[in-house]
Amino acid sequence: MITCEEESPPPSKTRRKRAMEELQILGEELVALPADRLRQVHLPEDLATAVHAARRMLRQDDARRRQMQYIGRLMRGVDAEPIRTALAAVRGDSAGETARLHRLERLRSELLADEKLLYAIASQFPAADLQQLRSLRRATLLEQAQSKPPRNYRLLFQALKELDRNAPASNQEEPDER
Repeated sequence: MITCEEESPPPSKTRRKRAMEELQILGEELVALPADRLRQVHLPEDLATAVHAARRMLRQDDARRRQMQYIGRLMRGVDAEPIRTALAAVRGDSAGETARLHRLERLRSELLADEKLLYAIASQFPAADLQQLRSLRRATLLEQAQSKPPRNYRLLFQALKELDRNAPASNQEEPDER
């Protein structure tokens, strides 16, 4: 008896094994993430518990290897695509995240060039602490003039990044006024 719909054969053992290894590698990436970035990835509770347990295992011994295999087994039960997407965003691999970071770098450079941009930032981000941004701008300009390490330069970027992260989706554009 021949039916119109042919059933596809089940995946081969090699293909299943390769898929399991990919999930285990994804689990290893989760374990290797810094704690603050790991919090940005939404994981099921049992998987998050297993990842945190693996992070506490410092040595590369059999217990850690078994824990990683366990994480791989747990990964089989969840949809891995949202985790891959979240990891790409956390690592900055996605095109949107890269564009966002470039936009914030441009905003920082323009702010350093012109203090009047603070008012445009205030209109774009109502929660912005203008006094903190002004203080960071001045400290950054001072450290650049004295050829010091770019500590405040980085802090200014982090402040802008935090503003952008907490802003509503409709405000995610560059300020119009310059």
